[in-house]
Amino acid sequence: QVQVVESGGGLVQAGGSLRLSCTASGLTFDSRPVGWFRQAPGKEREGVSAVGWSASARYYADSVKGRFTISRDNVKNTVYLQMNSLKPEDTGMYYCAADRPSGRSWYDVTGYRHWGQGTQVTVSA
Repeated sequence: QVQVVESGGGLVQAGGSLRLSCTASGLTFDSRPVGWFRQAPGKEREGVSAVGWSASARYYADSVKGRFTISRDNVKNTVYLQMNSLKPEDTGMYYCAADRPSGRSWYDVTGYRHWGQGTQVTVSA
């Protein structure tokens, strides 16, 4: 019943910006954990950023700290990932994942119940 959908990906030059959006049907994000993951060709899926159970909880991978910002809009039931100063190594398929139990790490791909199909982000050199 739950469907998670990502949008906002595209092709951008290094140093540019993109804003990804994650929405869901059948699930209210509210204070539920929502994570952003990415997967480059030939590499494993990795955590990028997440919001936790607490409204103030924000998590970032070291590789994106200072460049990416995650935020919630509960009115629109949307979680955003603002990506600035993009680098070619940021290229990959970006996935939104929603709803993980308390106690699971935000970057644990096995800890989320629902996943979107991904949106492609390509950063050219």
